[in-house]
Amino acid sequence: MNVLLWVLQAALAFLYLSGGAYKVFKFDALATHMRALPRGGWSVLGAVEMVGAVLLIVPMAAHWMPALTPLAAAVLALETLVLAALYARYSLKLAATNPMVWAVVMGVLAAVVAYGRYGLVS
Repeated sequence: MNVLLWVLQAALAFLYLSGGAYKVFKFDALATHMRALPRGGWSVLGAVEMVGAVLLIVPMAAHWMPALTPLAAAVLALETLVLAALYARYSLKLAATNPMVWAVVMGVLAAVVAYGRYGLVS
């Protein structure tokens, strides 16, 4: 179970770091597709995702405050599932290119990591 959680954490960290960087640094490309949030909202979401991505790996790997990892995973799961609801409001097509589909998958995986790590840390 520990190896599976590490694999999920690494994959999610990469995806959240790249997605957060896209939201922060490529806002013009994002604004043409999704006008639901202003620039500041997308920047805050991107920053939360990038910080969360770092906290998915570093505390457990460094054995320094390992309780931050399940907390970060829970925050990312909540943020991603709220973002999926926002995507669902503006796009109802269920296709692999719809960001809502990917947000739901990432949110559920982040919730699995939060639950798994909370059980192992406690």
